[in-house]
Amino acid sequence: MASSSKPNPRSNNQKAKRKPLEKRTSSKLTKPYVPPKTKIREDDGLMRLNRYLAHAGIASRREADKLIELGLVTVNGKTIKELGAKVDPKVDVVKYDDRTLKPEVSRYVLLNKPKDYVTSSEDPMERRTVTMLILSACKERIYPVGKLDRNSTGLLLFTNDGDVAKRLLQPRFGFPKIYHVETVDKVTTAQLAQMREGIKLEDGYAKAEEAEYVGDGKDQHSIGVRINSDKSALVRRMFEQLGHKIKKLDRVMYAGLTKKDLPRGRYRHLTEQEVAFLKMIR
Repeated sequence: MASSSKPNPRSNNQKAKRKPLEKRTSSKLTKPYVPPKTKIREDDGLMRLNRYLAHAGIASRREADKLIELGLVTVNGKTIKELGAKVDPKVDVVKYDDRTLKPEVSRYVLLNKPKDYVTSSEDPMERRTVTMLILSACKERIYPVGKLDRNSTGLLLFTNDGDVAKRLLQPRFGFPKIYHVETVDKVTTAQLAQMREGIKLEDGYAKAEEAEYVGDGKDQHSIGVRINSDKSALVRRMFEQLGHKIKKLDRVMYAGLTKKDLPRGRYRHLTEQEVAFLKMIR
């Protein structure tokens, strides 16, 4: 009996119109990053009291709540025991242990990391660390958000804003990172497809949101990779799992921030607009 199913001309046309994988370019990698789900934070200028204490270096937010409950904090001379209470940092006088507190200024510093620097504050092997490169950036103590391995280069953000750092490290918020990778051997189109589909590593599966040849696609040693995960050395491990040795791994974009006008080894402070952009997702 002949099958009653008929070929779908629409699906055939769609297949015919689809560009061959080897003809694709990295245009998706260069599009401006727009957060998938955003809303403008309503900023009335007020700050939760526990956050104010944390920014002043008194305690963590959880510990600050305990200090508030014990009645050890006053606002404008009045003892506050209500959790969730807010203060105006520009007007209110907050005291703890008879000391007037001032919240630490939030800082956001972007570094173009050179090779052979370890992403940590201190290194037991006495290797050079990235903090050595930003010592003169500000008087506040700032920390790197995530990591770049020692042999990798590119964008690394420093801040003392714990909320922003936490948000950037959570993949569900969709902050992308784009890497330019140069390999010793040619990377095949099948391997690019495998990176997009997922590669099994020791700690689970890893997936690239995009993996394409850079530019016109003629150089199969030059690959652009976009990922949302912040797992340590993830891109490097993915290529190594495919049997590739990496000559260069450079992070060229981080959460919408780029290396434009930022030479290797130099840093700059984020603009107000850039900071506001990082705070958009809640």
